Amino acid sequence: MQMIIKNWFRWLGVPLILILISAAFVIYVVNNPGGAMAARSLTYQNVLRYLREHVHLVFVALGLATAVGVPAGILLTRPKLRRIGKVVENIVNVGQTIPSLAILALFYVYLGLGFRTGVFALWLYCILPILRNTYAGIKSIEPGIIEAALGMGMNPVKILTRIELPLSYPVIMAGIRTAVVICVGTATMATFIGAGGLGDLIVTGLSVRRTIIILTGAFLSAMLAIILDYILGQVEQYLTGRDVNS
Repeated sequence: MQMIIKNWFRWLGVPLILILISAAFVIYVVNNPGGAMAARSLTYQNVLRYLREHVHLVFVALGLATAVGVPAGILLTRPKLRRIGKVVENIVNVGQTIPSLAILALFYVYLGLGFRTGVFALWLYCILPILRNTYAGIKSIEPGIIEAALGMGMNPVKILTRIELPLSYPVIMAGIRTAVVICVGTATMATFIGAGGLGDLIVTGLSVRRTIIILTGAFLSAMLAIILDYILGQVEQYLTGRDVNS
């Protein structure tokens, strides 16, 4: 019974506490905005709308990045594409150094304003750590393990699903968790291309010089990143059997 309660708390207790802290913070700032100008922005309706837009941006971009980045990383480790794998890895590493605001601005020029442009730019920025970690995780497996599997008569599909992916899973998950944090933070800049999100609160606070509005957007963004990273950490622990959050 104690083990069940402990597992329940690890999965739901910590995120629930963080959500309650965030809710208490929102209630406080809405009821104590510190001025009429801030009160017009800090309403329950506005804050929930910005948060919903932010979560939508993050989930769509991250889902697409995972769906493309993991298979692409796997393909680059296959014998026929292994020659270009290192080249792609170097390109990905260079791409990660490009400022996120520059990527958003670049796609704004070609795709215009709106949610789709924000998702596309975030997807491109988030796919980099996922693809890189997937490639690096599979490449780090000792060749002797693969040779032993071939000697046992395992075909490439079984080697991938039973050996390569399980062994590289922690590295792949580390890339996904990194992408989550990057995506949540970068999504605040999507406000500059009309994609909405918590960045609207931050920009509004800067425009009217109200610190409480800026803090609200920044605080909720940070809490969202912490909650998502923690949940993914628990998923990783469940699938690999090791404690990643302790």
